[in-house]
Amino acid sequence: MEKQTEIRGLMITVTNGRVLLPNANVTEIITYSTPEPIENAPAWLLGRTRWRGWRVPLVSFSMLAGLAPKEGGVNAKVTVLKALGGNPKMPFLAMVAQGFPRLTTISAETMVDTGEGEAHGVGIAHTVLVRDDQAIVPDLVGIERMISDAIAGVAA
Repeated sequence: MEKQTEIRGLMITVTNGRVLLPNANVTEIITYSTPEPIENAPAWLLGRTRWRGWRVPLVSFSMLAGLAPKEGGVNAKVTVLKALGGNPKMPFLAMVAQGFPRLTTISAETMVDTGEGEAHGVGIAHTVLVRDDQAIVPDLVGIERMISDAIAGVAA
């Protein structure tokens, strides 16, 4: 049996950047609608969006990571993601995207870590080059923790 050397990924355009995620992590892409606000939440936590009976926290990755001071775009979509942190109260989270993501195949030959050994910004696990595309691999577990902390801080 051969070891798997490629994974399917999604290149997601966000305001002023691109995010790379494993295809298996993305549950659905939905049309953006104004989220239900979370009082006193940080600016990057846009609120909660409704999806399949869930009230899913909606994040502006661009604002969180310092790529953009505000979220924008006529073409906004919402990328619903499976949460990785194991919090039963937050099995999903969502990220604002600009347009539809692009499917890509990722392998050791097609992806280069461009920020190896560097300190990364908030919410960023890696910066990479996939073929000719610069992208950010987000720290989803860290982002989930920040969402939980922000929501807990609001409730306190």
